[in-house]
Amino acid sequence: MENLVEDVLKKDGEVSVEIMLERIEKESMPQTPPFSAMFDSSGYNRNLYQSAEDSCGGLYYHDNNLLSGSLEALIQHLVPNVDYYPDRTYIFTFLLSSRLFMHPYELMAKVCHLCVEHQRLSDPNSDKNQIRKIAPKILQLLTEWTETFPYDFRDERMMRNLKDLAHRIASGEETYRKNVQQMIQCLIRKLAALSQYEEVLAKISSTSTDRLTVLKTKPQSIQRDIITVCSDPYTLAQQLTHIELERLNYIGPEEFVQAFVQKDPLDNDKSCYSERKKTRNLEAYVEWFNRLSYLVATEICMPVKKKHRARMIEYFIDVARECFNIGNFNSLMAIISGMNMSPVSRLKKTWAKVKTAKFDVLEHQMDPSSNFYNYRTALRGAAQRSLTAHSSREKIVIPFFSLLIKDIYFLNEGCANRLPNGHVNFEKFWELAKQVSEFMTWKQVECPFERDRKILQHLLTVPVFSEDALYLASYESEGPENHIEKDRWKSLRSSLLGRV
Repeated sequence: MENLVEDVLKKDGEVSVEIMLERIEKESMPQTPPFSAMFDSSGYNRNLYQSAEDSCGGLYYHDNNLLSGSLEALIQHLVPNVDYYPDRTYIFTFLLSSRLFMHPYELMAKVCHLCVEHQRLSDPNSDKNQIRKIAPKILQLLTEWTETFPYDFRDERMMRNLKDLAHRIASGEETYRKNVQQMIQCLIRKLAALSQYEEVLAKISSTSTDRLTVLKTKPQSIQRDIITVCSDPYTLAQQLTHIELERLNYIGPEEFVQAFVQKDPLDNDKSCYSERKKTRNLEAYVEWFNRLSYLVATEICMPVKKKHRARMIEYFIDVARECFNIGNFNSLMAIISGMNMSPVSRLKKTWAKVKTAKFDVLEHQMDPSSNFYNYRTALRGAAQRSLTAHSSREKIVIPFFSLLIKDIYFLNEGCANRLPNGHVNFEKFWELAKQVSEFMTWKQVECPFERDRKILQHLLTVPVFSEDALYLASYESEGPENHIEKDRWKSLRSSLLGRV
């Protein structure tokens, strides 16, 4: 792996982030097979395999749907044997939800133990034909795990168990040895790409400065506004979509669950996931939303002249409209959020010069009333378009991410993980997996638009105002209207500019 840091720093000390993001190849990321057909409208597959043992082996079914089970029985149900391979929806759902009850490395240890013991893989006298029948199934299970939840394998214990079981399968069979090698190499590439991406995020974070600080020290260095960098709002919407899809792609499905991990009631007194902050990519994506909102507000509050501020507002309205047309709801909401921030919305003289009809339509689409009914309708339309898409542009669905997290949070809070008899409430986890699997489909869409390094660099690294600096810029543009604003203006001038 080439040294990333050399690429990160340009000679003037700025982060060449876009170049690095381009270098982190898409094919080295999780390439889970399509999820769209995995779950039916009720939230889970209606054709789950059910054997005679299952109905009395600690699993409870209704109408052939698995509703609950003891943790041990669910683990057994995950492990294939000569006559059985678990349904794909079950594998995804259990691997996703099991981390609420045990560490992935503990689950992997149990799976390995069951495979080795039940299939007598450790017995030198075991029937080779028997091993040939079971080996491809175990290999398939391991492949699905490494492809769908690769980040689990950053844990050395996981990797050790994986290699041990894979070695047992591969011993003596050239075909399996090649397949195992391929699986492990693919996993290592994904983890290397993730490490590179995290380095990029760290670099962006370490170089981000408040725009006011830059203004004081190098006033000329940031006079270029966004319109100077990219005069076409349609192009800007496309570059925003690049960033959105790049960041979505690195969020592991398990991060949605790990964000809400709490104590398992059957687990004495320890949290079932002490390393619960394994949600860095999810958090980075939320931070991007906040940055974009502040960038929009900064660009609007910066210009000294009213007509320039009005032009900037109209520019961002056009960008937001194009984001809506593309299906990029996250950037759309971040832009609306930035334009609705108090330092921007109080600029009444500026807004009076803006044709706001187009903005009103966008606000209506993203109206939070009735639990974001209008947005959810538009999202369903985009999802439907994506399913029947003939071009990659039509496949793009980038959800309003904070709302997606909130939906998953309420689903998690609204139902118990365990039933009164101690069984795992699997009905809840089908629903959780359905929501996350839809996200998995959306995050794998390739961005069809051409990259523009200069624009991406600006969006990712240009300094933005803090909330206080935004208020100060707003008061400097259009003076305070009452005593409260006057007092705040004086206070901000004194603290931020050192002026009375």
